[in-house]
Amino acid sequence: MIEFDHVTRTYGAKTAVSDLTLAIPRGELFALLGPNGAGKTTTIRMLVGLLHPSRGAVRVCGHDLVKDPRAAHLHLGYVPDEPTLYDKLTGREFLWFIADMFGMPQRLATDRIDREIDHFELGEFADDLAESYSLGMKQRLVFAASLLHDPDVLVLDEPMVGLDPRSVRIVKDLLAARTREGMTVFMSTHTLAMAEEMADRVGIMVRGQLRFLGTIAELREQMALESTTLEQLYLEVTSGRGREP
Repeated sequence: MIEFDHVTRTYGAKTAVSDLTLAIPRGELFALLGPNGAGKTTTIRMLVGLLHPSRGAVRVCGHDLVKDPRAAHLHLGYVPDEPTLYDKLTGREFLWFIADMFGMPQRLATDRIDREIDHFELGEFADDLAESYSLGMKQRLVFAASLLHDPDVLVLDEPMVGLDPRSVRIVKDLLAARTREGMTVFMSTHTLAMAEEMADRVGIMVRGQLRFLGTIAELREQMALESTTLEQLYLEVTSGRGREP
């Protein structure tokens, strides 16, 4: 579903991502971890088509993000780290705007908008202007918009920013249900507890390179640490004491 094929991204003399090769199959929730400046944001931006690789290729459902971006984007949903809305639209109007962008027929759009308003418990403020929303309300609306077209791949950049505990639970339950149905989730996060709870596999990126790729059990085995948290394992890898993959 997601393929990074020997992907490198440079900014002048600086290499942000170096020779990244990674494949994420259908129905997997993958968490990309790493310190600030590791290359996670650049990786996310290449995956959603906001940046082009300097070398290599990124593909979603077989479609190259550079050569065939429209086809790739039809399979993608994206929740950025900072929700961006149109302040003078209501939540419902914003969802209609997104449905129109994907060319959804009116009846289908109506059903999907009602579905996501219900899923994210937006009913109380769906007809209020977005300028009145809290950060958490905005994030819930962006989540709803990202799922309107039932994407095969959902890309999340720090998805829990601004969410209260109830909203976090809604999102976790929804992601678990959608991955069981076959959706692939690519998530970049600093919330290690969430990655430990939900991810099928994790990748740990340091200075633009993938230092570890696998399950948490495999990470414990590689680090020769049997009973410890993902936080402790992560600190071992990012401190430079972990072995290269």
